[in-house]
Amino acid sequence: MLGTLQAVGMIEFNSVAAGIQGADAMVKAAQVEPLMMKTICPGKFVVGVYAAVGPVQASVDAGLASVPGAVLDHFVIPNIDPTVIQAMSCATDREHGAAVGVVETFSAASCIVAADTAVKAAAVDLIEVRIAMGLGGKAFCLLAGDVGPVETAVAAAAAAAGANGMLVRQVVIPSLAPEVRRHIM
Repeated sequence: MLGTLQAVGMIEFNSVAAGIQGADAMVKAAQVEPLMMKTICPGKFVVGVYAAVGPVQASVDAGLASVPGAVLDHFVIPNIDPTVIQAMSCATDREHGAAVGVVETFSAASCIVAADTAVKAAAVDLIEVRIAMGLGGKAFCLLAGDVGPVETAVAAAAAAAGANGMLVRQVVIPSLAPEVRRHIM
């Protein structure tokens, strides 16, 4: 899909107009490729780019500087786990283990950071990263696997989201009911 992802950067803007202005500044500042540029609820705009670490950092810095006061959250992740990108697109088909973990955040950007942290912390399957559509601006990620690794991954993800006050809630369900599983996964 995207080849080797050396780094991904994202800015979540509190305004669609500011987001488009920021996106323009980001792609003009460095040689980066767009990963996503779209509106999300409630009236926010996210811009994601990818390339080598240096250009991604320069792009995000330019976006941050271009629209002061309009940034809700942002990140640069070097060596993002490819399953995070797949889970953002709902393109995963793996769901192993009985345990399910859910990490809910106040922003799309913090959820992506949390998801990347989770899959790097333990051997779990990242099932989905749902970002802010129909969620009032919040986001969540779903993880599956054996109980111990899911607990480890959720704790790491929650710590990452909580570091900047973006954690809403974390939960680990050791054995999700099949009736619930088929509706959420």
